[in-house]
Amino acid sequence: MQLLLERILDGTYKPGERLIELQIANELKTSQSPVREAFRYLEALRVVETETYKGTRVRSISPRELEESSQVRAALEELGGQLAAVHMKNKVEALERESALFMQAAAAKDVKTYSKHDIEFHRIIIESSQNSLLLSLWESVVLESRFRLTLKSIGEEQLVEFGTAHLPVIDTLRKGKGKESGELLKNLICKFHFLKNESP
Repeated sequence: MQLLLERILDGTYKPGERLIELQIANELKTSQSPVREAFRYLEALRVVETETYKGTRVRSISPRELEESSQVRAALEELGGQLAAVHMKNKVEALERESALFMQAAAAKDVKTYSKHDIEFHRIIIESSQNSLLLSLWESVVLESRFRLTLKSIGEEQLVEFGTAHLPVIDTLRKGKGKESGELLKNLICKFHFLKNESP
């Protein structure tokens, strides 16, 4: 399943392209059963869609879907930052590693590598909240395909700006400041995913 998802994310399988179960099974040297199961999982993630007599195709993601997922993500990220701060105080080495990697990718205008390490940066924070339901909701909303499409709309030239805007989050988490961390994370989503920040 992960390989198929990665191919959708990197554009190997393009929106609207039909995914042929037998062909993929032969390529991966497996039976059709695990491929069929992967299709079901990807459909649950709304990455592909299956129609009777038409087969399974890669879904196109509309601007409205991007906006909706970003609205929910902003709220989840804010809560994640608030909850994670108490557990990450003076323990931000993993975030520093990921930020160094995504800043390198930003300088190289490498959207794919940037998105990989930036998603991991945010995942570390959400995992550190120690709230399993929050993590599950976040993973379903932040699906990498939506994130990468948003990055493409931002543009390669803005990757350094986008990456730099993440760095203050590390400092607030290092200091255990949950409210500030949550606010910064929410503002990141609002600013770079083109949402209105409705905070008073």
